[in-house]
Formats: sequence, structure tokens, C-alpha cells
Amino acid sequence: MIKRAIALFLVLFFGYVFTTLLLNWHPWTELIGVARYYVSHELTELGATNLVTAIVVTYRGLDTLGEVTVLFLAATGVSVLLRRTTITLPSPGPKRQSSEILHTATRLLTPFIVMFGAYIFINGHLTPGGGFQGGAVIASAVLLLFLTNPHQALNHRILKTIESLSGATYVLVGILGLFLAGGFLDNRILPLGEPGRILSAGAIPIIYTCIGLKVGTELANILENLRGPATSPVLEENEGRAQ
Repeated sequence: MIKRAIALFLVLFFGYVFTTLLLNWHPWTELIGVARYYVSHELTELGATNLVTAIVVTYRGLDTLGEVTVLFLAATGVSVLLRRTTITLPSPGPKRQSSEILHTATRLLTPFIVMFGAYIFINGHLTPGGGFQGGAVIASAVLLLFLTNPHQALNHRILKTIESLSGATYVLVGILGLFLAGGFLDNRILPLGEPGRILSAGAIPIIYTCIGLKVGTELANILENLRGPATSPVLEENEGRAQ
């Protein structure tokens, strides 16, 4: 009875709070404070036509560095938790292969998916998108490969090399901003160029490319760890016959 009374009190209390906020809420008719500064100065200071990109990569670049670090820790945590120290028993027989339609679609679509993901983060300073979105699109191509061929194994040496180089380049560009421009991850270490061009906005395309590659490789590692160890279909068939 007491628990129900407390629950009812909390529901009524939060209902009153949210109702008060809703009735007294008035939309802003103009930008104020930092938002006004970003809108009025971003194009001349940073040269990116995508305001969101300019804020994420430069004005709050340290936050973005933290987000990339959190994703790296998440990928590492998944790898540690799903690490298998015991031998998994083989299945009684070979697994059924995926359909020819899925195989054909994967061969046709995978290059375009990867290319589209690269397009998203390379053009992040011009159009909506960026490193996180492009990296997720590239990881979806890896997921499609796993759905088509569950025995597909990724080259971890290449993935680790790409991830390490992209992360190191990202931090290096940020440090160069301290010495050559106005602060960490300041994109003005390179010429701003003409707004709207692919070679514009200083170092933002380089920063977003590094983020996209790092996010893509980390998500690919997570997908492979969630899938489990890859086993050759021929080996599975021979083990199934032996049983």
C-alpha cells in the first residue's frame, strides 16, 4: 500500500512539473548567446557551409574526441567480454548457405555502400552527414558480408592499422591547431578555400575522414565479435561427418 502511494505521488509530482513547464514554455524568436555567434561568424571563421559540422568538429572538437574515445572503449569492452577462452563445439552438420540472390546483391551493393559512406564523411563540411554517419554506413557493408557469408573473416591487421593511423592523425591535426592556428582542432591550419567547394573549410575534411575511418573499423570489429569466431564451411562439414 505504501509503495503504491509513493508511486502515485511521484507520478502526480512529475506530471505537475512537466505540465507547468509545457504551459509556461515560449519558443525563442531569435538566436541568443553562443548560438548567435556560431551562425553569424562560422562561415567567415571556418569556411564550412554545414554549420553542424563546424560546431561538432571545431567549436566543440574536444567533445567529439571524447565521443570517439567512448566508441573505442565500447569496441574494446565488447572484444574483452566476448573473448572465447574455450573451444566451441562444432555443429552436427554444415550450415545452410545463403541464397544466390543475397550473394549477388552483396557483390553488387557492397562497393557502392562503402563508396557512399566515404562520400558522407568526405562531404561532411558541405552537406548533412559526417564521420559517425559515414563510418556507420561502411560498417553496414561489413554486416551485409557477414549475413551473406557467416564464415567471412576480417583482416584484423589492416583494421587495426587503419584505426590506429586515423586516430593518430586526428589527434595530430588537433595538436597542429594549437601551434599553427587558434586552438586544438582549429581547422585553419590549412587554407579555408572557397565555401561550397570540396577543398574548403581547412582541415575539416581531413578530420571527418579520420573520424569516419575510425568509427567504421571500430563498428566492424564490434560486429565481428558479436558474430562469433569464423569457421570454415569445409571444416564444419568434415567435423559433422566425423560425429
